[in-house]
Amino acid sequence: MRPFEYTVPTTARQAVALLAAAGHEERGSLPVAGGSDLVALLKDEVVTPGRLVDLTGLADLRGISPREDGGLVLGALTPLADLSAAPQLAAAHPALARALGRVASPQIRSVGTLGGNLCQRPRCWYFRLGYGLLALHDGESMVRRGDDRYHAILGNDGPALFVSPSTVAPLLIALGAEVSAAGPRGERTFPLSGLYRVPRAEGEGELTLAPGEIVTRVAVPPPAGRRAASYEVRQRKSLDWSLATASVVLELGGGRVRESRVVLGQVAPVPWRAEAAERALAGKAVDAATAAAAADAAVAAARPIRTNAYKIQLARTAVKRAILEAAGAAGEGA
Repeated sequence: MRPFEYTVPTTARQAVALLAAAGHEERGSLPVAGGSDLVALLKDEVVTPGRLVDLTGLADLRGISPREDGGLVLGALTPLADLSAAPQLAAAHPALARALGRVASPQIRSVGTLGGNLCQRPRCWYFRLGYGLLALHDGESMVRRGDDRYHAILGNDGPALFVSPSTVAPLLIALGAEVSAAGPRGERTFPLSGLYRVPRAEGEGELTLAPGEIVTRVAVPPPAGRRAASYEVRQRKSLDWSLATASVVLELGGGRVRESRVVLGQVAPVPWRAEAAERALAGKAVDAATAAAAADAAVAAARPIRTNAYKIQLARTAVKRAILEAAGAAGEGA
């Protein structure tokens, strides 16, 4: 691990100013909160910042607060364990509380924050070995020539073949969550889906945060009678990375789907909205056949690389089960 400066600001403005500065030996600055992901990247010298800006002193970015419209604002520095156990979140969005409670292990949930989970770096082993997000060698993709078993089956027409790692982001996007970010130019709020992008060239990141920006809050709309579910497929039930996640939010009327959102995780470089699946659900009564048809539509555009075609069936199964679970979530809100 290379030496770095360590700073502990007490306000978001101070944090932004420190992050915007170059840091020790002009190697740049990075934020740290729980550190469950960043510390490993530092040890392996995948990232070598000259300064770490510890955000844990920003107390106003913790906790849950209500909005006038009945929604909730979640502080980005709130530990995942606190969110999953919060009565107000469980009452309004039980599916979200359960999804937060499934992240990693109790130890990691006790220190890992919401903002950190949403901004965690890809688990791609080429990236983790220092070959960059695109894993290019002599202009060729190492993934397409090598071990691609955990890589993207959707959105993989370009050089980015890693998968977006957060299992919480797909459900928050399906719920219509917005994220706020503070930076040198002030604070801005935008749909959470806009936090992610597919890099097309070396040097581009997978997040749309500008230099010096930090995620401050996530706003979740009121449940408004919607039903939600998130289904993960893992090799092992606990303490393992998800191979595919499907998050579904349904608005029903007269026993039929009025509106739906289907968002997949761990199958593309960004949380992947399956609009074809949403169209397949529109106006239909939800049963096993409808859920299966929507699941087929969700993966119809999937293009496996070499050895990851198995993920198509995993994603299909996750979508079907999430739809059926959401449809049966009567009285649970979202």
